[in-house]
Amino acid sequence: MAESEGLTTSAVANSNRTHISQSKNGVNGSDKPHKRVVIFDCRPERHDAMERVLDINGLDFNDFLQVVSKNLQQGNTLHLLQTEDQILPVATKEHIVFLPHYDTLVQSGMYEYYASEGQNSLPYAFAELIDNALSATSRNTGVRTIDIRLLFDESLGKHAVVIMDNGCGMTSKQLNNWAVYRLSKFSRESGTFSSDHAGYVRPDPVARSLNSDISYFGVGGKQAVFYIGQSTRMITKPAGSPDVHELIISKEEFERKERNKEDIYSGFIRNRKVRDYSQITQNVDERFLHGLIAEEVGKDSFTAVVVTGVQPEHVTFLKQDFHLWTRELTACEKSEIDNDMQTLYINTSADTFEFKACTDVDGIVEGVLRYHPFLYDRETYPEDPYSCKEKDDDSIVMNQARGKRPIFECFWNGRLIPYTTVSEFDWCAWPKKTGTVPAECYSRFSGVLFTNDRFQVSTNKLTFMDLELQLKNKETLFTRIVNGQEQRVKIHKEFHQWLKTCHEKWDKQVKFRGFKRTITRTDVTTKKMQSPWATFSSIEWDGRAYKAGQYVKSQKTQPIFFGSVIQFLLYGDHEGDVYATGGQVQVAMEPKALYDDIKTIPISKIDRVITNAAIKKSIDDELAKLPDKLKVTWPEGNPWTQNDVRPAGTPLGPLHVEILNKKGESISRIPSAMQNTTRKALSIELKVVWHSPNGDVETNSHIAAHSAKWAFWFRTMENLNKLGKYTLHLNTILNVNESNATVWAGNQLPNHTLDFSITEGSAERFVVGTVNTLLHVGVPFNIPLELLDEYGHPARPTPNLKPLLELVLPGLKQDSQTLKISLLPGNPDSLKVKQEDPITVENGTSVSFDVEVHDVAGNVTAHPKLIISCQGIPGSSSMVAVDCSNTGAGTLVLKPITFKNIAGDQTVKATFDIPSQKSVAPVQRDLRVVPSTRVSRLEVYSQEDEDSLVDSMVLRDKEKIDWTAGDLLENLHYRLYDERGRVVPLSEEMARRIKVNWAADVSVEELAQGKLPNVPVPTLVKEEHFYQVSYMEELVSVDTSFTIVPRPDEPKHMKATLSESTVRMGEVLSGKIFLQLTDQYGNKTQMLTATCVDSLAVDAEGLDKASLVFTWQESTHSMLVTGVRFNPGLPGIRELNFTWRDFAEHVTIKLTAGVPAQLKLVDGPQEVGIKLRGIQTPFLLQLFDEWGNPSPDQRVVVTLKTSTPALKVSHFTNVKGTWGFYSIGDIDLWSFNKKPIHGPAVKLTIIPDPNKPVKLVVEYNTNSVFPAGGTLTVFSVSVVSEEGSTIKNLNPANMSMLLWKGEPSGTSRPPSGVSYGTPRDKVIPDHVGKYTIQFVLCVDKTKGLWSHQYVINVVPNDPVKLGPDLQPPTPVVVNNNVLDSRTLVEDMSLKLMDMYNNSAGLELSGKVVVTIKSSKGSSDKNLPLFEGKVKSLQFSLANGEAQITVSGNLFIMENSPGQDGNEYVLLFRPSVPGYGPKNPLAAFELPFRFYNDVENRKQMSELTKKKDQLKQTVDIYRSLFDTNRQLITELSSRCCISNIPAIDKVIGQKTADAEKMKLQTRRVCAMPDPFRGNLDVLGKIGHLALVEDDDVATVISWHLLGDIDCVVTMTTVAARKIYDDTQGKQQVMPLDTVFWRKNSSRPLPHIRNGQDSFRPIGNPVFARDLLIFPENAENCHIVFGNLLGDTILTDDLDSANHYRKGVVQSKVPCPTLLTRQGDRIRSNGKFGGLQNKAPPIERLRGQVFGAPLPKDYHTFIGQIDLLQQYRLAMEKSRQVQEDFDGHMQYLKSPEMVQKEEEMDEQEKQLKDIETKLGTLDKAGESSGMVTKRTRRKLLKQDY
Repeated sequence: MAESEGLTTSAVANSNRTHISQSKNGVNGSDKPHKRVVIFDCRPERHDAMERVLDINGLDFNDFLQVVSKNLQQGNTLHLLQTEDQILPVATKEHIVFLPHYDTLVQSGMYEYYASEGQNSLPYAFAELIDNALSATSRNTGVRTIDIRLLFDESLGKHAVVIMDNGCGMTSKQLNNWAVYRLSKFSRESGTFSSDHAGYVRPDPVARSLNSDISYFGVGGKQAVFYIGQSTRMITKPAGSPDVHELIISKEEFERKERNKEDIYSGFIRNRKVRDYSQITQNVDERFLHGLIAEEVGKDSFTAVVVTGVQPEHVTFLKQDFHLWTRELTACEKSEIDNDMQTLYINTSADTFEFKACTDVDGIVEGVLRYHPFLYDRETYPEDPYSCKEKDDDSIVMNQARGKRPIFECFWNGRLIPYTTVSEFDWCAWPKKTGTVPAECYSRFSGVLFTNDRFQVSTNKLTFMDLELQLKNKETLFTRIVNGQEQRVKIHKEFHQWLKTCHEKWDKQVKFRGFKRTITRTDVTTKKMQSPWATFSSIEWDGRAYKAGQYVKSQKTQPIFFGSVIQFLLYGDHEGDVYATGGQVQVAMEPKALYDDIKTIPISKIDRVITNAAIKKSIDDELAKLPDKLKVTWPEGNPWTQNDVRPAGTPLGPLHVEILNKKGESISRIPSAMQNTTRKALSIELKVVWHSPNGDVETNSHIAAHSAKWAFWFRTMENLNKLGKYTLHLNTILNVNESNATVWAGNQLPNHTLDFSITEGSAERFVVGTVNTLLHVGVPFNIPLELLDEYGHPARPTPNLKPLLELVLPGLKQDSQTLKISLLPGNPDSLKVKQEDPITVENGTSVSFDVEVHDVAGNVTAHPKLIISCQGIPGSSSMVAVDCSNTGAGTLVLKPITFKNIAGDQTVKATFDIPSQKSVAPVQRDLRVVPSTRVSRLEVYSQEDEDSLVDSMVLRDKEKIDWTAGDLLENLHYRLYDERGRVVPLSEEMARRIKVNWAADVSVEELAQGKLPNVPVPTLVKEEHFYQVSYMEELVSVDTSFTIVPRPDEPKHMKATLSESTVRMGEVLSGKIFLQLTDQYGNKTQMLTATCVDSLAVDAEGLDKASLVFTWQESTHSMLVTGVRFNPGLPGIRELNFTWRDFAEHVTIKLTAGVPAQLKLVDGPQEVGIKLRGIQTPFLLQLFDEWGNPSPDQRVVVTLKTSTPALKVSHFTNVKGTWGFYSIGDIDLWSFNKKPIHGPAVKLTIIPDPNKPVKLVVEYNTNSVFPAGGTLTVFSVSVVSEEGSTIKNLNPANMSMLLWKGEPSGTSRPPSGVSYGTPRDKVIPDHVGKYTIQFVLCVDKTKGLWSHQYVINVVPNDPVKLGPDLQPPTPVVVNNNVLDSRTLVEDMSLKLMDMYNNSAGLELSGKVVVTIKSSKGSSDKNLPLFEGKVKSLQFSLANGEAQITVSGNLFIMENSPGQDGNEYVLLFRPSVPGYGPKNPLAAFELPFRFYNDVENRKQMSELTKKKDQLKQTVDIYRSLFDTNRQLITELSSRCCISNIPAIDKVIGQKTADAEKMKLQTRRVCAMPDPFRGNLDVLGKIGHLALVEDDDVATVISWHLLGDIDCVVTMTTVAARKIYDDTQGKQQVMPLDTVFWRKNSSRPLPHIRNGQDSFRPIGNPVFARDLLIFPENAENCHIVFGNLLGDTILTDDLDSANHYRKGVVQSKVPCPTLLTRQGDRIRSNGKFGGLQNKAPPIERLRGQVFGAPLPKDYHTFIGQIDLLQQYRLAMEKSRQVQEDFDGHMQYLKSPEMVQKEEEMDEQEKQLKDIETKLGTLDKAGESSGMVTKRTRRKLLKQDY
């Protein structure tokens, strides 16, 4: 650097700028230059370019560099420049450092393992750590130990995983090398990473084994530990070292270093002594390390990998799927387990094929193929026991053992690479052509490949990089290994020969022979496997042949059974003989008498050892064991013979019964071929049936079980005593399905029957007949007698029997009987009353009498209608009676005897008589009635002095008393008198019965003294009050009453009454003002006189006193004031003051504007453009009176007039308000009271509405062809608006397309009476013809917009078949010499048709070939021939139509072959160019009957024609009745019982409940809102929202107290108007100036990424979410979102502070917090004080949000809506019921009944014809021409 004057040098170091300058300013003015260096620190981390000055005076260049270097960081580059902006003369180099981010290490395991096939890779991460342990223990001389410990006990700290080995350990340098990412074993000897141990030596290869040296790339351990957890601690001790080395690598440590700007990839290795855990004493998360470190004692070397921060999903997997991940882990390391796939492959293989492959990169692959043979009924290829995937259906059907799985698994250095497989090689792939080896053999081998380390694998050892590509390279050489020797042969040929040998040697297959047919099996549950199944008659299997009908025995079945083969089954579409790996056989179980069943079993379950003779012998032995007959014996020697006759009571039995088989052996159970199963036990059922005259009656029924001692035994029966014939039945029964069966395997079990008769026995007793027991003296009577045997049967008397008069019949066991008679009292003769005269009765009480009726002898007697009555009792309007019909005596209770105002004793005569017995004399008794002592009168009186004996005033009953209003009536007393007028003494009990109606609480003590409570007089004169005092006992009630009439008190006030309080300016008040004087209660007094008018004074602001008039009103004693009028001025309230003497009064008069005289436009432009629907923003106009005051007059009639008739105007409405604004659309003229008031004129410009649809425009390809059944072409429908543009935003669901057959209707709507529908999936109709399409847009519920009608022509689709227009009748031909008899078709037209039977192919020509074939199911090969002995005929096909005529020789030849009575089919097959096997045309088939007998043919022909006619008619009738049934079903399903009045009643009740709930008291916002309802005004904020909870409403209302009365408007114009009208006093908020960002979906601050950052308390919620918006919800969200923002509400202050603390600690700003208790925490954290505490709701003075209606109210409204819908449904249901009844009536009409009878008759005729056809066919059988079996087949085919 040159130094000279004026030289400036700059130095730039990275982002530092250093400025070096030189000047001549010396010290003390010397000329010695002064040098200094200026450095500007411009690094990005500094906010200001700090200037630093360095003095370099006297320094050379080296010293200068030393000074500058002190201010530079290590590694910075320094540039020396002339100037700061100098261009570099040459290129320079700047030193940089670019270390990778720590996520490269931390996330490496996540990236590597999650990128591996998407499987659970945790076992393979463990395998990486075990690989390191294997490498460390490879040189151990003793036991190699590797432990995996899962430490999931939370009491010991965090979850951890430990992998520990007893290997060589690591020195501190090796531990440092392990921590370096991607430092492989091959690069550790270079410079920086050189180890203090010997260099790496590649071990000798070990074929197909793990070489213990697969710790390879230097990445696996780091990837594994950070995939398992978040941190790892390496603890190791090398051999021979006394120290233990520890290294900790964690994600948390990396993040800390990054925050502190420290070196990321640096750390410390802690060297400590054995069993020293001082560094973890305070760490509670790693307490488990204490036990781990304690195990270090005694170990020479070890390494422990401790992984903490284990992922939760890994913990769950390790706990729940222990067996799964340990199995996968051991499979990777080739451990010896018995359920891994390689072990299963080895154990199930029968032979192996070994080979070797060499690549051009020294890569060596050793391979093994293992063959798994097929053994009779199953594949031995193993399945993965832990695989959840089901075997694919293709492998099941094709018998593919391996299925779609690859062949080879791959190993690298003996380590399984799980995510790489090789599907196949060319020489072992599935053959493309059928060869000598069956194709299924290629799926019966598995394979494995063992590679050396020359092949590249991924760092996580899960995937090969390019193994399959290298092996399939053309340069790869494959050789076969035989006995360990390598042979260079053609690998393809060797493999094919090996596979063929394995198939022939090891596979056990079955040969199916005698193919019969292909069937569908319905007994197979899987639908896919039901078809096809080929059936065969025999098989060859394992050197033996099996065929149908052969006896076989099953094996390995439950149970084992014998049977005969029906057929063999093989799945698939086969023909001829075929080999297969297995199949099934249908076996009919034998013996059939024992087993009537067919079983289908696999062929492999046939016993191939047993002989046919052994099977037959076993079947015969089974048959001989079946029960054959019953043996009946009589043990006591009293046998009953057939048709025996015995007297009643003769005992039957006992019986001994045995069941014998054909061998004569006694058996008790059904023999069974089933082993280890319980044989069915037999029982004997005994039944004795009595054949009574009324039918058979079962008298005895017993079931005897078998006993080893006495077989089947029935005891003696002694109940045979009914006369008649009997039958004894003995049946062998078997209990099957809880029912007793007498049939087994279709055969009747043995039984025995005995018939006998029972007659009457000898006479043993007699019975006396009915005798009248009520006897009278002197009247004779008869005694009938009847003789009976022992059982009550009528018996004949013995010859020597003579009856005695003493009723003794000697010779009988019971020879005498006793007869009893009864003697009753006589008829009534006299009446007796037991009470004698005189009888005394107290007035008001009742009396009773005991009465009796006697006969002549004095006995009490009873008699029908014996009623005793009493008459002559006063106070009783009817007689009193008692009924003595049953007992002859009774008690007659009289009603209370009452005399009013009785003064002394009274005498009454009571007369007793019997009205029904006139002969009995009446009886009289005297009653003396005396006055009672009960209370009869109550008296009220006033007594001033209690000691005075004179009453001051006695209140008469119902007396009226004049008293001063508001005063008290005091000193009232009462007295009680009895009937004799005596004063009744008072008691407390009597006082409690005193009731007064003017006081509720009365002192009982005062009432007992006769005092009554004071009576308050009403305060109003017009009110007359009724007062009553009453006394009530059980039978007594007395009262007295009086009425108080109040009179006015002294005058105290003046009262003014006016009928009208509003007056227009310039007019006189229409109402009258009356002035009166009233007392203190407002009662009018009479103090005013006519002279008072002169002294009355009136005063008011602006009052016109000249018009006042004062008038005296004599009738009302009041003054009348009229003529009130005010001078012109401002409208408002006026106080009218009246004064007279000391009395004053004032009234309020509202002065309004005068009569409207002017109309002005106060808002709106003079010229406006409107849409056709009207003006969007209405005008505001104002009425004024003549003084310029706004007029609120509502009596306005508006008429409009336009300049042109083309402009139509609509009505407009008065806007309710103070100033009478009007919202209008079109204006010209106003009128008021028929006096015109001219208004302003406005010019209008009509603008069409771009959103109003007026027309539908339909576009489609008019050249399109519409084939039947096809898809409609695209119809593009555009909706055109008024302005001619296309409307875009329309709901497609409102557009419909209608289609009907026929021409257009000629109107805009579809034609009436024509059925049309909406086509589904745009399908063209099936039938050809013209159709009309029309589109309609649903504008609203009542209006639709229709398009033009478009006609489409539906043409036939592509031809698919040949068929006639009408189905011809079934031909019947006879093999004779008459041509007509042999004619098949005389004239028939066949056309090419599409699938919908439309004539198609008009442009096609060709030919029709006619042949004859057998009918379906027939195997007849002897077919009839056409005339000329030809098998086929041809007819020309032109324009898609062929005419079949008799001239075409369409008749059979004479003496044609064919079977008599058989049915054949004429096959008309079209042959058209362009249609071949790929797209054939279906042929038309016409069946016909062939006969050799002319007569039979004639009958059959006539019957066949008649059958066809009847069948067609019956089908028509059935179609009619099926349609009616469907209609009935549909109508009946829609009918239900309707009760509409009940529904209306419920709706009324619900509506009343809802209205009642609506009127309930609830919280409301009491602020006035006069602006609400005006244009573009929403209202005050307090009225916009509702809050349900009172506490929430209080705190939110208080929080928004400064804004709650703010008026919200939609526009600024409306807000400005309110502002101007209120002179700026009303605060407003226009929404069009509010910025609002929709954040309703934003979660609470404590929720981050969908999860809680901490657990909050107190139920935090956004305050805005607690508001309910009844109207304008969207706008209200903007308002309160702007006012409340993210304000949060919690339960209390503690929960709010807890929430704020948690949010702030999460480094998230916390909004304002409110609590339900009224506290507030501001967003800056401040709380407390009166400013942050809400007052009680009462102090808010109505400025609070209102409460919504109760939830039950909305529930009622929803129920009412549902009920109304239900009522409508009931109406419709009633209509459907009427339709249903009408249809049912129609079905029962004579016409329909006749049709049904006609159908039944024709069905009967059809059945007779079918029977005759069958009879004629049977007649053909007798001729010997057709076999019986063939005839049955024909009949089955016909019907």
